[in-house]
Amino acid sequence: MQNRCFSWEDALKRLKEGNDLYLTSAISKGDISLDRRISVFENGQKPYAVVISCSDSRVIPESIFSANIGDLFVIRTVGNVVDSTVLASMEYAVTHLNVPIVIVLGHTGCGAINAAINGNAKGLIAKSIDKICAVIGDEKDDYMASRINVCAGVKSVQELLSNECPNCKVFGAMYFGDSGKVKFLE
Repeated sequence: MQNRCFSWEDALKRLKEGNDLYLTSAISKGDISLDRRISVFENGQKPYAVVISCSDSRVIPESIFSANIGDLFVIRTVGNVVDSTVLASMEYAVTHLNVPIVIVLGHTGCGAINAAINGNAKGLIAKSIDKICAVIGDEKDDYMASRINVCAGVKSVQELLSNECPNCKVFGAMYFGDSGKVKFLE
């Protein structure tokens, strides 16, 4: 297995290049071969990025970033809501696996955001939607609400990491489901 001592700058560059490759691909470009699976199993995971994304089946971080098995530490939740369980998983990746970058990835056409905007969440999902509602307030534009939600997740991650891992960088990003493009937020 290759050396995985990535700087956050190298990790961000690799994510962007992976998304560019994805935009022109008909199939996933990540290595999911038997040899790769065995290598990661025997040598352990050495991800270069944490991606906190929505659990929506159309949002597949490993494919979106053309990643190999073991490259990304992916945490998926309804509406990419960052709560204590997500923070605990992310903290493990950053502190124990030395991951240099965390991406909070929202997306267009998010059902959770739509439910928050329209106030129509029922069942167990309502707790997550309530968290989104508290963050987006009265915002009714789908894209802007998703972006606000991502920025809130970024802030939560930054607050946790500011003392523990001040060198780990945190970025928000939006995935456009119709084109496949990822836009990193400034």
